[in-house]
Amino acid sequence: MALPGSCVDGPDGSDARLKAPTARLRGGWFEYRDADCYVLARRWPPRLDICAEARFPRVARGRLARQVRQDLWRALQDLRGFAPVIDIRTCGGGLRLLAGGQLACGRGGAGAGDRVAMVLNDANNRRRWLAWSGRGAA
Repeated sequence: MALPGSCVDGPDGSDARLKAPTARLRGGWFEYRDADCYVLARRWPPRLDICAEARFPRVARGRLARQVRQDLWRALQDLRGFAPVIDIRTCGGGLRLLAGGQLACGRGGAGAGDRVAMVLNDANNRRRWLAWSGRGAA
């Protein structure tokens, strides 16, 4: 899915920057970071077949991404072949977060985008994520 303004937005679903071998493999997860963009993905290059967007104040992007990824993984664990992607972009005075991921071979994604949005918009999740990610430097 091409998403304007995201780090994952090329014609084939990935920015040219993200095809380069600049992503670090850390604990089984790929991590890409530059001044304006942070991507955490299970597979590289990342692809967003399903996604939802949320806005956050400036906090530690890596901490926020890992917390969102954990809750997203739990919420969609029944979706076989799902590979999470968290794309965080600096936007004005805050952050724009795209959460979603890649579906294997088009397997049952019906309603998955809505489930991603529910995870991102849950007030308890957001409170916990901000408390945790606000501890580090933005």
